[in-house]
Amino acid sequence: MAEKKEEQEPFINPIDIDKVAENPGLLPYAHTVGGFQIKPIDEGRMKGKAIRAMEQQTDMQMAQLYKQMELLAAQAEKINQRKIISEKIYGAEMSFKPLIGHSYHLYIKANDVYVLSLVGEKQWGRKGMPYNEYVAKVTLLADHTWDLND
Repeated sequence: MAEKKEEQEPFINPIDIDKVAENPGLLPYAHTVGGFQIKPIDEGRMKGKAIRAMEQQTDMQMAQLYKQMELLAAQAEKINQRKIISEKIYGAEMSFKPLIGHSYHLYIKANDVYVLSLVGEKQWGRKGMPYNEYVAKVTLLADHTWDLND
């Protein structure tokens, strides 16, 4: 049997060595007919695009949060104004029981005492307004706070 191996012709590779790359995966072009080009990734460009996209998204989300914060701050300020005017009205003189949903008029007397009245600023007739200052038209809300109408 040893003689048979010696009698066999040596293997000759049919592929031309000049036309074959040692490391085909490292070529900047496709090494087969149906292959596609594999380009190395430019990490700086890829990271730059990702950072720009991330900044755009976070800036947009922050702008939305700022708008929501402004809205909440405006609502908090309005509630605080209702609280302040409500405290003044509940310390005021009134000769009637106010009803929810109805509007009334707040005045200041000479001695800096608040007065709640059913009569509006321009409804006093010939005598004129008996108080020193007209403050505001107010409405009693369901939660028993007062809202400024002016």
